[in-house]
Amino acid sequence: MNEQQLEVMRTGKGFIAALDQSGGSTPKALLQYGVAEDTYSDEEGMYAAVHTMRTRIIQSPAFDSKSILGAILFENTMDREIDGKPTADYLWENKGVVPFLKVDKGLDELRGGVQLMKPIPDLDDLLKRAVDKRIFGTKMRSVIHEVNPEGIKQVVDQQFELALRIAKAGLVPIIEPEVDIHSEDRAESERMLKKELQAHLAGLDEDVSVMLKLSIPAEDGFYSDLMSDPHVVRVVALSGGYSRDEANERLARNPGLIASFSRALAEGLSFGQTEEEFDATLARSIASIYEASIA
Repeated sequence: MNEQQLEVMRTGKGFIAALDQSGGSTPKALLQYGVAEDTYSDEEGMYAAVHTMRTRIIQSPAFDSKSILGAILFENTMDREIDGKPTADYLWENKGVVPFLKVDKGLDELRGGVQLMKPIPDLDDLLKRAVDKRIFGTKMRSVIHEVNPEGIKQVVDQQFELALRIAKAGLVPIIEPEVDIHSEDRAESERMLKKELQAHLAGLDEDVSVMLKLSIPAEDGFYSDLMSDPHVVRVVALSGGYSRDEANERLARNPGLIASFSRALAEGLSFGQTEEEFDATLARSIASIYEASIA
């Protein structure tokens, strides 16, 4: 574990940029950017197009460590280069931004009110490659759709089982049990989730560090006590379907909670923009998310 990067994540002011759209969500991200599906003919063309988009974001003068603490990458992005450097090295050496890797393979079918992660058969190999590529931490997502004690327990059990393997490999896992912001019983799901998280954190060995990525809670300040847990490096929030403005407004009402936005970060960016227009749009987006994250 890189101690300098750990200190950045523990104490730095700013937020995490989520640049980790994978196979299923990449076409949607490209379409939002103004790149239609008929402009690339196969999967390789799609990944090349999204890497070009991400490179443009990362290389923008607006994208720097004054506002952005870390960036989450998709495996394909980790394996590519920016200006002849592996993406993770470029982030840290050129931008001062801590690199993370999305390691999950997507969501399983809805059962018991939740979606667990699909199996990750190559996890150990992927973690070794991540360490070799100088990745600091990982991210993996599950989703809670409704109140179901057994389902919520299964989500947290699975997250922590994998988190321990990730920590053993020398990486800091971001545990992401998202609660669907549209669910009718969201507040109750969040209460059950927090109880399960606290129970699992209490059982960790002293030297294990994790991060938590959670939906912005229905009750302001609800996750404040998780932030003081000695095992928790940082608690970050996903935008969860809110517009950037609404996500920022809700985030600002939760002191200590910082953003880890994907779609909300890229909102307004377009392939057809000039470099000046692109940089100005990204700068406004980053400034607004930063202000909400340090509120």
